[in-house]
Amino acid sequence: MATLRQEVEPDEAGLDVKALDRLDQACAHFVDEGRLPGFLVAVARGGRVAHLTTYGRRDVAADLPVEADTLWRIYSMTKPVTSVAALMLVEEGRLSLDDRLGDHLPAFADARVYESGEGADVRTRPAGGPIRIRHLLTHTSGLTFGFYHSHPVDALYREAGLESSVVPGTDLAHTVDVYARMPLQFEPGTQWNYSVSTNVLGRVIEVVSGQPLDAFFADRILGPLGMTDAGFHVGDEQAHRLSELYGESDGGGIKPVPGLPLRGGRPRLLSGSGGMVASAYDFHRFMELLRRRGELDGVRLLAPETVDLMTRNHLPGGADLRAHGSRPAHDEPNNDGIGFGLGVSVVVDPERTLSPSVAGTFGWSGAATTTFWVDPVRDLTVQFMTQVRPTTSLGVIPELRRLVHEAVTG
Repeated sequence: MATLRQEVEPDEAGLDVKALDRLDQACAHFVDEGRLPGFLVAVARGGRVAHLTTYGRRDVAADLPVEADTLWRIYSMTKPVTSVAALMLVEEGRLSLDDRLGDHLPAFADARVYESGEGADVRTRPAGGPIRIRHLLTHTSGLTFGFYHSHPVDALYREAGLESSVVPGTDLAHTVDVYARMPLQFEPGTQWNYSVSTNVLGRVIEVVSGQPLDAFFADRILGPLGMTDAGFHVGDEQAHRLSELYGESDGGGIKPVPGLPLRGGRPRLLSGSGGMVASAYDFHRFMELLRRRGELDGVRLLAPETVDLMTRNHLPGGADLRAHGSRPAHDEPNNDGIGFGLGVSVVVDPERTLSPSVAGTFGWSGAATTTFWVDPVRDLTVQFMTQVRPTTSLGVIPELRRLVHEAVTG
């Protein structure tokens, strides 16, 4: 087991110590107010960790502290890992960004698009073009989530048992087949809508590679990168390090809530959208792979040009997410000035973002208030880990971005 450690003093890495103290104090305030149980924040420059803070509890009732080796449910931060896996298959010529989804998953061959109506009166028409692999990576597929409660197609997802985005008690193949029976919200490639697309992409990886998703990840990504604690479940020897998951209580504090079924062996459904657990060390390794454009410690998973393609805005017309009329993603607090690449968000207009940022910065967040980003211009990587299913009012991520930005001096 490897543990994340501070490797260099902040001033040697061009970071202001007083600004980092303000960062720690601001994050600790969320804990002291009872809005977070605890947290880990790590800031690295040039690949060297220059700031690492743990504070609060990974399990409040048991009085267990957050430690550097604590394990975290990363939820949608699984998506970039799935995207890297798909891009590896693209580089190998086993998959193409322009492949029709129906060629790999025939259930999607005759997709239909929502036209009007609700419930049993929904009317659809044949899609004008196929869903392509690139549409899954960019969330422009026309798929959606059942928990949005904002469109008649969302309601159809709920009626099909997809309230939590997957069919309980089934495997990925079955769940994806249920997605295929749902109409699309819009023509593929025309709009952005954060959705179950990455679960479909995970199933494509299984079909193309001939391996279950967890085996492909372990053999091709996690093992080679030394991400020794990352995966879709925790073993008995890891379980004591797993953070409890919390949600907001009616009284304003937090309370334990059910989370991913990580204990008890390999889960039946392997969610490429949000099923992984990882330590801070694991995710630092993954961020380093992206910062170094596809290579880490002599192990190359992707060509530099592929990482450049992944971290470039792919939205129609080069617009940002807000210009596409999209709702904010449930894991991202703000979409102004933010585009979307192949599995990650990308800053396209820093002046429009609510938090200070640098053009080209990319990353993503998870539903339990975890987040990461890579700033190639300033050679900076940041991760924040906690375990609270948030509301958009929590505000910790924008504050984190602002304070990290202020800490960079060189």
